[in-house]
Amino acid sequence: MSIAIESLQDQLKHLRLSETANELPVLIKEAETSDISYKEFLNKILSYEQKRREEKQMERRMKWAQFPFHKTLADFNLDEQQSLSKKQLSQLSQLTWLEQQYNLILLGPPGVGKTLLATGLGMAAVQQGFKVAFVTMGELVHLLKTREMIRKSQVRMNRIIDSDLVIIDDLMFMAMDKREANLFFHLINQLYDHSSIILTSNKGPEEWGELLGDPGITIAILDRIIHRAEVIHLNGDSYRMRHRSTIFEGPTVQNK
Repeated sequence: MSIAIESLQDQLKHLRLSETANELPVLIKEAETSDISYKEFLNKILSYEQKRREEKQMERRMKWAQFPFHKTLADFNLDEQQSLSKKQLSQLSQLTWLEQQYNLILLGPPGVGKTLLATGLGMAAVQQGFKVAFVTMGELVHLLKTREMIRKSQVRMNRIIDSDLVIIDDLMFMAMDKREANLFFHLINQLYDHSSIILTSNKGPEEWGELLGDPGITIAILDRIIHRAEVIHLNGDSYRMRHRSTIFEGPTVQNK
């Protein structure tokens, strides 16, 4: 009895094996060419479906993370950042701190690689199956203030709260009013003992009180963030300044 491929594809889609349904003609042709057993063919079908589901989950996690760029830890040049050793970077890349729900505070002047390191660790976490959310402090304040009014902000905030790792970039780059500081505290409180947080900032925790404006809120936030945290100081010259492009072919006026 001849069975149409379209009929088999419909059955696979009904069973929610849509990836295999789309690839079925190719899989059948390969099986006929290589003359494999029924058991091997079944294994090939199931393996293909599993692989495609894992790839789509990875794509979905990457999309939800909203990284500013897609760079891995391999792009972090240790030769240009002497304050972090190869052993320390290796320990960070193993993500044991994430499994133990530790926080990371990356401190240093602009351009030393804080965002690159945070993104690289975030991408490594996504590849290991963790849910990650990347957000700048400016965007986060906007989301917190509009989550009750704008559906898009509510969806984004729900994904942030549901993440295993939340990366907050450029923390304390601007002063907050009391309402903003209070909203930020409630977010940190929601994430506490539930998610790991990576914070990048050019100001140390001892300066955060000036920007939050409320000593009580500052202490409460620091208490929850630093309870289980590793503080990493990144020093050196700005990476962007060292690798800036120029419109001049030869030496610049300043170099003459």
